[in-house]
Amino acid sequence: MTDQAVQPGLRERKRLATRRAIRMAVLSLALERGFENVTVDDISRQADVSPRTFFNYFASKEDAILGDPPLVADDALVEEFIAGGRDTGDDPHALLDDLGDLLATASHDAEPERAVVQLRKQLLRQHRELMHRRLATMRAFEEALMEIVLRRLEVQTGTPASDPALRARAHLVTLVAFAAVRHAWANWVEQEGGDLQDFVRQAFTDLRTVVS
Repeated sequence: MTDQAVQPGLRERKRLATRRAIRMAVLSLALERGFENVTVDDISRQADVSPRTFFNYFASKEDAILGDPPLVADDALVEEFIAGGRDTGDDPHALLDDLGDLLATASHDAEPERAVVQLRKQLLRQHRELMHRRLATMRAFEEALMEIVLRRLEVQTGTPASDPALRARAHLVTLVAFAAVRHAWANWVEQEGGDLQDFVRQAFTDLRTVVS
């Protein structure tokens, strides 16, 4: 699987900068004043954008805090990952190795920033309802990942995806992979430098050692 990052153009960099400014504004204001005391107008002024621009990026202040739902990867990479099951034979490590590559690429594409993640983490601790919404998005991500793993196993084994044993195996693989990603995120947030995708790759390298 390829791992070449495409550098964004000027328009995309401006878009990302605006999204970041809005996110930093809502997070910093909510931590300072309390989430319920912050309005979209307050956020827009802090981010130096109009309320209309705010709503071009986020549907609500809650969405601005929670950010985009996590994505596994683009469709082409997912299909490449699934098709890779035809060539792995009985290699016990191939599935996790390829899954690590897929999730590392997705981590790069997400372009997270430590400052945003750290502020969000502080705020979610203070607001249970926001934490529940964040957890719901993570569960949706986990379910989407499991379906991808299940399709890979179906190709690899020739067993239909409806088979309970195959679904159970896909669920186990997904839980292990998800734990590795969470471990990578936690380490990345605590460090001063390094790309998130490198932490994800290292987590899966360490996982390979553990399960050897």
